[in-house]
Amino acid sequence: MTEATDHSPAPVQGGRTAALAGACVRGALAAGLGLGSVTVLVMVMWISSPYPDSGPGGALHVAAGVWLLVHGAELVRPATLGGAPAPVGVVPLALVALPVWLVYRTARDAAEPALDRPGPSGRGAVGAVTAGYLLVGAAALAYGTGGPLPAEPLGAALYLPPLVALAAAAGVWTAHGRPTGPLPGRVPERIRVGLARSRTALAVRAAAIGLGVLLGGGAVLVAVSLAWHAGAARESLLGLSGVWSGRMALLLLAVALAPNAAVWGAAYGLGPGFLLGTGVAVTPIGVTGTAVAPPFPLLAAVPAGGPGTWVNWTVAVVPVAAGAAVGWTCGGGRRGAGARDGGLRDAAFAALLAAVLVGAAVAVLAAAAGGPLGTGRLAAFGPVWWRTGGAAAAWAAGLGVPVAVGLRAWRRRDDAAPAPSAPVPPASPPSVPVPSAPATPASPAPPVPAPATPEQSPDPDPAPEAPTAGPVPAPASTNANAPQPKPGSEAAPVPLPVPSPDASRASSGAGREERPAPEDEPGDPAFEPYAVLPAVWEDPVAREARWTALKEASGGLMATFPPAPVAGPAAPGDDMPEAPGVDDPGPPQRRS
Repeated sequence: MTEATDHSPAPVQGGRTAALAGACVRGALAAGLGLGSVTVLVMVMWISSPYPDSGPGGALHVAAGVWLLVHGAELVRPATLGGAPAPVGVVPLALVALPVWLVYRTARDAAEPALDRPGPSGRGAVGAVTAGYLLVGAAALAYGTGGPLPAEPLGAALYLPPLVALAAAAGVWTAHGRPTGPLPGRVPERIRVGLARSRTALAVRAAAIGLGVLLGGGAVLVAVSLAWHAGAARESLLGLSGVWSGRMALLLLAVALAPNAAVWGAAYGLGPGFLLGTGVAVTPIGVTGTAVAPPFPLLAAVPAGGPGTWVNWTVAVVPVAAGAAVGWTCGGGRRGAGARDGGLRDAAFAALLAAVLVGAAVAVLAAAAGGPLGTGRLAAFGPVWWRTGGAAAAWAAGLGVPVAVGLRAWRRRDDAAPAPSAPVPPASPPSVPVPSAPATPASPAPPVPAPATPEQSPDPDPAPEAPTAGPVPAPASTNANAPQPKPGSEAAPVPLPVPSPDASRASSGAGREERPAPEDEPGDPAFEPYAVLPAVWEDPVAREARWTALKEASGGLMATFPPAPVAGPAAPGDDMPEAPGVDDPGPPQRRS
């Protein structure tokens, strides 16, 4: 005899160690997907080019270098006209989204626990995914060393690990539900308390809105300038290449550099502008120096040399809108239900913190959007990060703080103002709901015997009768001269009046209390619901027609006679007497 027992599935060998190994493999696969996508793009351009400079091996080396450039590493052109190597450090920001998205998704999936094994810890998942990704990055760096565009090892070591680690941390944070606290205990208490306040979250939201307005305004400035100089942009596109494959490559490069152009436009609107080579600054005030920019469709949007005009000065609307958005969010933003309004000081502090965050974000984007394109005068291209970031913080603080304080003061004024009192309506007696009269003819009221007199002796054995539903008969009058109903005669039905709360009880007779009808008291034995109209389907003719239709639809399966009625509760209105004279024999006579 054997005993059947339930055995749980055996745990997977390795536990968290196997999960960390799987996360490392996932990171390597993410790097391989990104490298493969860039390789496909480069190979398509190489195949469609009518004059390739090298074979497929050279194209693969270029693909490895371009993949590292997307992560922020500078490339080096060893073969130049002057003989000296020339760096290429302008990173197409649109292509950066590909590796960031791949690492983010990989880390998010790796941090989620599987059905058969526990998931890795947060730090373990970030470290494993980053390690696997960097292994592929190191192999690509070593492979591209002997190619026409190798990556600088120091730049790759400085920019590749932080970018991958931040994207992986964002993915793990998302997998854990995007928690906002509490922070680890090793963080200083002062910082933990400051970040836990609601004004910090408000400042972060305001900074994100202000940064979006600033970058959107920069993109609009670039689009308007390109439309204004559409002829020059077209000439540069047609002059750089005479075949469709080369022009398509230029258009793809322009699309990849579109975010860079938006950052350049935002820097131009902020005031510091950007550099088009060493000693050449383009600002709203004017263009200083002689521009040596290469012919490129996006560079056709650069304003002409010389001092600026009022048209150039109108670009100040972009930072003004960004600062106003920061102030509006910090001063007019509503907090959660039940949260305390911090007052003017909190609004000013939130706007100031948002301005600092906007300046830091703009500085990082300005540093990433520019870089060298060669040596000498081509060593500096794009905005200067510290100037652009400082100008963004100044605009956001100079406009955001006053707007936030003004809006918060105005809102506190509106909250403190007393609300106008609504006119109080005069008191009125409560209304008594009057039940709707039944549509059926009124039933006759039971006979009311006359008061007993000395000449008339009461019944020695009266049989108690329960009161029936219907109109309550009129009470007997105490006036001796009033005509009394004869014994055995039927009293005329009197409809039930609706008593008024303020009416006097004297109308019912002296010393007599008003008693509601039996149907108005649910506890009374004579309580019955109000009569309703009989439904159409209760009519015998309608019932017979319905039975005939069912018999015809059954195809001869049903009997030719209707079933006997089943005893059950009577439908409302079945047991109610009808009015006299309409096929009604009258109320039953009591037998003595």
